[in-house]
Amino acid sequence: MMSDLTTESPITDADVESYHDQGFLVVPGLVSDAEVESLRADALHICRGGYPHDKLETMPSTTSDDEALRNFLCIHFPHKISPLMRESGVCHEGVAHVLSRLIGPDVKCMQSMLFIKPPGFQGQAWHQDEIYIPTRDRSLIGAWIAVDDATVENGCLYVIPGSHRKGYLYPQHEHDNPDEFDFAPESYGFDEDVEAPVEVKAGTLVFFNGYLLHRSRKNQGNITRRVLVNHYCNAWSLLPWSIEEGERVANADRRNIIPVSGVDPYAWKGYEKPPRSIHIRDCKAVKELAGN
Repeated sequence: MMSDLTTESPITDADVESYHDQGFLVVPGLVSDAEVESLRADALHICRGGYPHDKLETMPSTTSDDEALRNFLCIHFPHKISPLMRESGVCHEGVAHVLSRLIGPDVKCMQSMLFIKPPGFQGQAWHQDEIYIPTRDRSLIGAWIAVDDATVENGCLYVIPGSHRKGYLYPQHEHDNPDEFDFAPESYGFDEDVEAPVEVKAGTLVFFNGYLLHRSRKNQGNITRRVLVNHYCNAWSLLPWSIEEGERVANADRRNIIPVSGVDPYAWKGYEKPPRSIHIRDCKAVKELAGN
């Protein structure tokens, strides 16, 4: 459901300025304790196969919660099978308020990602989200909802403050550290020594620019680190994720999106019916590296 943004904004003008300067913004307590508990329960429900889907095995009752969670590193597009992930995650009113200040009044969402990251599972090497989700106006923002406390020990987010400012997409190559990072390629060509860990409590939101360099390390702790990351952009930006027959780069625009606030100027195009398609990050190699 699209938010009407009738309540007071949870961030200040100084917060907005800091976001544009640093490329990220931490907003504590934006998701309530009750909402966090609901997201935790729903994440477990998904991992247990509670929502019927051909990519999710229904776990027997004898399977412990930890065992169920350890089958997954990341589930892409959980909002397509879980109403709670859609309404309390993607369309969360507090998140929509912040996005309306950082992007503009008109916002749409194109992706959700549920990272489970049990103990021993890898993180993801340096990257910029704009490489994977191109927008027309550099308005891409990740909204990173901490479902558990995120610490250096269990693989919190690391950022390079200000690395978004030039709007430069760094080249990528295959990394040589599969014990620390998953299979995704690594961005390079910058000073890593200025990285900063972003340790946050559950319920905190970390908003970060699509050009911001960020990564996370392996979970070295004994507590699972769950995160729901949703990606948004200005509703006025076309979304050229792919080029279909008859399209040009200039007018390519995928319509499998969710309007979150304000108006959708391209509503006249209609919306692609969201398929119940999700993607599971293969955890076989992860388990082998973790000694399981």
